[in-house]
Amino acid sequence: MSDTMTELLGLIQKAYDIDPATIDPHKPLSEFGLDSLALAELMFNIEDHFHIDYPESRTGVQTLAELAQVVDEVRAAVQVK
Repeated sequence: MSDTMTELLGLIQKAYDIDPATIDPHKPLSEFGLDSLALAELMFNIEDHFHIDYPESRTGVQTLAELAQVVDEVRAAVQVK
């Protein structure tokens, strides 16, 4: 499991009190009770936690695995600059 995935699971646990062990990173986040408002809030938490600007073009991600991939891509792009 990547560091990004571990950190994302921690954010979800803290914000929504969901046990990280119950989350399958390849299933839609909606299956864990996160509605569109919760996902928007999660995006803000991700931006604050990772000190990134999450790209609006990628807000349609459905799974935690996809989300971790986007965060890793954005962080890598920032480091290159």
